[in-house]
Amino acid sequence: MTDFAGRSVTVKVPATTANLGPGLDTLGLALAIYDELEVRVRPEPGAFVEVHGVGEASSDDPGVATDETNLVVQSIRYVFDAYQQPMPGLSLVAHNVIPHGRGLGSSGAAIVSGIMAARGLLDGIVEIDSDALLRLATELEGHPDNVAPALFGGLTIAWTGSDGPRHKKLMVHRGVSPLVVVPEATMSTKLARSLQPESVPHEDAIFNVSRSALLIAALIQSPELLLAATEDRLHQNYRASAMQQTDDLIRALRAQGLPAVVSGAGPSVLVLASDPAQRLVAAELVANSPGAPWKALMPAVDFKGATVTVHPVEALA
Repeated sequence: MTDFAGRSVTVKVPATTANLGPGLDTLGLALAIYDELEVRVRPEPGAFVEVHGVGEASSDDPGVATDETNLVVQSIRYVFDAYQQPMPGLSLVAHNVIPHGRGLGSSGAAIVSGIMAARGLLDGIVEIDSDALLRLATELEGHPDNVAPALFGGLTIAWTGSDGPRHKKLMVHRGVSPLVVVPEATMSTKLARSLQPESVPHEDAIFNVSRSALLIAALIQSPELLLAATEDRLHQNYRASAMQQTDDLIRALRAQGLPAVVSGAGPSVLVLASDPAQRLVAAELVANSPGAPWKALMPAVDFKGATVTVHPVEALA
């Protein structure tokens, strides 16, 4: 039987923003906002999770699960089961910064955290390559558009073929300056998806194909095209009724020439500014906008993706 005694890993996973306007369920971008996770094997069976930051229990919020039903723990177990390895008892300490239920890939980050932790704990026992990481994460998440940038960083194009989920990572033009505007309200991804029609007009499909192609060029080469490139007819209008303040802010920003879109399933707003000066203009407009308060974040694009550090066993004695 495999002996995991004394093994310990540290994982760091970026937030993500998916769709980016026209790239529904295909395009994703990693942002330099990170959840960090410490996992240590313990002699007792089962899993115990300590949460700090987002998802931590308080007097008016039970927080995320701190037992084996926690999504990170479930993801670790999924990998161990997939490779027919016995899962040891675990102690986890999660330092969460990524907002939950705001369209910034928090569930994808939790899944990737678990998968990367499992990879580290199985280091030297099982080889888990990048294709396997994406496959496992997609099986848990259901679609690869958030987990691909969380795993690999940068701008990712994700698709599913006969050989499973695949991705292509691209480097983003250095001028692109994301602004993420986070409201207090949350949004269910399941609800957002339920508002999508089963079919769309032919001209809308063609419109989004053209904008998605343009968006790739804008993000990697020509940021000045981002306003036109972020136009969408496939999902944002259909979901607007469920997050009216988000839709109002996006319309106000775009009316000023700022490339604003819904971040993932929402309700956060993503502005893909073409340079830092334009980002500051967008942030000022948000600060002066009426309605619910918004928290403006100015993260860089993360180019590294998820990382796992495997600590030497002897250092933990």
